[in-house]
Amino acid sequence: MAISNVKPRRMSSAEWRNVLTGLLFVSPWVLGFLLWTAYPLVSSLYYSFTHYDLLRPPTFLGLKNYIEIFTDDPHFGTAMYNTLYYVGLSAPLGMLSSFLVASLLNTRIVGRSVFRAIFFFPAIVPAIVTAMVWQFLLSVQYGAINSTLQSMGLATIPFLSNPTLAKPSLILIHMWTQGNAMVIFLATLQEVPRSLYEAATMDGANALRRLWHITIPMCTPVILFNLVMSFIGGFQNFTLPWLLTQGGPNNATEFYSLYLYRNGFKFLRMGKASALAWILFLVIVIFTVILFKSSGRWVYYGGEE
Repeated sequence: MAISNVKPRRMSSAEWRNVLTGLLFVSPWVLGFLLWTAYPLVSSLYYSFTHYDLLRPPTFLGLKNYIEIFTDDPHFGTAMYNTLYYVGLSAPLGMLSSFLVASLLNTRIVGRSVFRAIFFFPAIVPAIVTAMVWQFLLSVQYGAINSTLQSMGLATIPFLSNPTLAKPSLILIHMWTQGNAMVIFLATLQEVPRSLYEAATMDGANALRRLWHITIPMCTPVILFNLVMSFIGGFQNFTLPWLLTQGGPNNATEFYSLYLYRNGFKFLRMGKASALAWILFLVIVIFTVILFKSSGRWVYYGGEE
């Protein structure tokens, strides 16, 4: 068999200029990725094996931070339980509420565009405004809901100051802010072929059967997407719990992200906070993999046999 002696062609000066021009154009993104994503990611992994308080150089500890978190930290179990409770309820309930609202807004009703804007509005409101609105509504002292109950001679409800009601109240607020998921569902519903509904109607299927056998199966890819995003966002939920309850009452809303924040910026235990961040990353990856692995049983992609 003859061995080819063809030498690789060298790039011309014009081709080199094109390559350099392309690298020059992408260099801002590359530098930004290296400085603000890659470096913090690698450094946080290193700090998770150290004792680091931001004031002195880090001291290498090996797996000591991880061992302490799992064996000698009672607050870790509380934070993980609160987070799993919140994610386990807020993700499916938020997705359900957004899907039902999108289904209603997909019907022919008067003022449909106005209602769509109203239901989407909470998604674009800053978190601090959302917190102020719900604080005004749910507060025991001056809340609009409790003021109305008092005027009717009824007992007030400590939505955010009762350990039993605090997490359900935050889940309710989460359901109120599902405008982004609603818009995605609405776009998907508008893409469902009308011919499927017409054929089902001719076969005698009522509205409930059309919803169960046509609408939901055709929306399952988007349901999977919204479910994954809800799980990821739920595990990282920080702003509203911090503004409304700051982890209280009695640690009832001490979510994982709040607990991580306290270790890093209140107790200046950056090494432990980095370890907590990597544990959270692994938990999110595990839940995401489980969702994708199970999706083959219930997600329908159009065109598949």
